[in-house]
Amino acid sequence: MQQAARLKYVQAYLSKVRTTRTMGRVISIKGGLITASGLNDEARIGDRAEIRRDDGSNLFGEVVQVSSEGVIILPDGAVTGVGCSDSVLLDPSSGISPDKSWIGRIIDPDGNPLDGKPLSSGFSTQPLLTAPPAAATRRPLGARLDTGHVVFDTVLPIVRGQRIGLFAGSGVGKSSLMGELAKVMSADIVVIALIGERGREVRHFFDTVLGAEGRARTIVVAATSDQAALVRRRCAWTAMAIAEYFRDLGLSVLLLSDSITRFAEAHREVAVAAGEAPVLRGFPPSTSHLIMSLCERAGPGGEDQGDITAVFSVLVAGSDMDEPIADILRGVLDGHVVLDRTIAERGRFPAVDVLRSVSRSLPDAATSEENEAISQVRKHLSVYTQNQMMITAGLYTQGTDPEIDAAVQAWPSLDESMALQHNQGQNHSFDQLKLVLRRVGRSEPDRTTRNP
Repeated sequence: MQQAARLKYVQAYLSKVRTTRTMGRVISIKGGLITASGLNDEARIGDRAEIRRDDGSNLFGEVVQVSSEGVIILPDGAVTGVGCSDSVLLDPSSGISPDKSWIGRIIDPDGNPLDGKPLSSGFSTQPLLTAPPAAATRRPLGARLDTGHVVFDTVLPIVRGQRIGLFAGSGVGKSSLMGELAKVMSADIVVIALIGERGREVRHFFDTVLGAEGRARTIVVAATSDQAALVRRRCAWTAMAIAEYFRDLGLSVLLLSDSITRFAEAHREVAVAAGEAPVLRGFPPSTSHLIMSLCERAGPGGEDQGDITAVFSVLVAGSDMDEPIADILRGVLDGHVVLDRTIAERGRFPAVDVLRSVSRSLPDAATSEENEAISQVRKHLSVYTQNQMMITAGLYTQGTDPEIDAAVQAWPSLDESMALQHNQGQNHSFDQLKLVLRRVGRSEPDRTTRNP
């Protein structure tokens, strides 16, 4: 059995060996772009290229333009040392070969290990760019998932196959929340894309935030902020391809991408270099399709497949929810969660702004009794928020308005419950809300049944 497995690995490796490669020559280097001749008939957009410098070092890149005058290559790194007549070798677009042995490892977008240890490749190659499952054959969203957080177990439920956006500025607990979801949230395997992250933060996230519990079921794909735009963009595609590989094995996959904003910024660099005009508030027109096509690949699979539950984080500068990337994602996802800086500054984590957040799995993801409890919670929070300035300034007199009285009484406990974490399941989370609602004399009926 062991020999048969080894033979399969050898066969998979040999199948990727190329006996011939098309070669061209560098004819110009301008503005960080390399033009090569001799490849016009063979090159295709997206093909990989290898530029061999005279000093023996190699520089890799991607074909972004093809014309009769030559092939334009955007390199993965600095063009320092590249000169005219350097040889250019062409490789057709290739994918990645995931394997179960990758669990617990950090890899780069090309499938190479980043921890210095050997890494085995799988038997089959998974393309980085694929179409999502056919719309007519996809299953509906599945059952509600345990998340370990009261706020996500109740008012903002996440179900199997759901795709949600995590909208936040810097320093409000986004990475910590994603690490907690990776450790606790129900899934067979977790795939994390760290796109444009600081190098120090990658190791900290893997060792400290994930911890041993999270690493035991997680594959991390990382492209640090100093790497070329092509590498950072490919990071998101590689993570999605790995998630699709395990989904096709029938597993339930949790995909965490941090962040789609950096993914879009990397694409902007590539697209502008390829000749696109930055017309969408600095982003090229292809950005919308790029983001939508990536998000559509997540979600429920076909009848004989698993599913990909995805959390896409978005860096929202200045809390501008109408900036292009946030606006595109809100329209294509199954819900969005807003992390608010003012909530984080008063020490409540996760700093979820419940009133600005939406889960489109409701009302189907909850029973009628649970939906009634969620409605009451939102009503109390909304009434308190609308009258907060008057209440905190001491201008409101108790007994003037019963709804405001109830909101004032409920708000401290509700706010505290939105930060609670536990591993006791969704029933326990709803019990926390029931206690609060009973204290204000508005208890909901007991839940006796649950949707499957």
